[in-house]
Amino acid sequence: MSRIGKAPIAVPTGVTVTIKEGNIVTVKGPKGELSRSVPGAMQLAQENGQITVTRPSDEPAHKSLHGLTRTLIANMVEGVTKGFAKQLELVGVGYKAEVRPYGLQLALGYSHAIEYKAPVGIKLSAPVPTQILVEGSNKEVVGQVAAEIRSLRPPEPYKGKGVKYAGEQVRRKAGKAGGK
Repeated sequence: MSRIGKAPIAVPTGVTVTIKEGNIVTVKGPKGELSRSVPGAMQLAQENGQITVTRPSDEPAHKSLHGLTRTLIANMVEGVTKGFAKQLELVGVGYKAEVRPYGLQLALGYSHAIEYKAPVGIKLSAPVPTQILVEGSNKEVVGQVAAEIRSLRPPEPYKGKGVKYAGEQVRRKAGKAGGK
């Protein structure tokens, strides 16, 4: 049995979970509503404030989907209650982020400003001009948006300039050896 898959998912008060035909799970909570289609082979049961995921057999395909399905639903429940956040840091002279109605305007050392439009359900903020906070209820979308912003100017190994995740260690290289 999968150690992750057999653990029940606790549904907190104020959160409603509906399981429709075709294994479509919809979770509503204070931070929004998420819906997802989970693999049809997995059986979902909801009883006394908990959701359990069971697999039909011990085939390798079912084993691999068991823990995945449980984690996806648990992330949905956590997303509509607490939400998810990723923090990015801008390192470099003149690098800054400004909040605009459509999303962010970034100055990343190019000859032009970059406009990043936030997808639906994502809140972008810049508490300090050199920090970006990506918040939302869907863990996948929050991670994808953070990765897209980072890819606009990834950190380079010589001076460490660029957009990096908070706490990320940039592996530095030595520059040229220099003259004689």
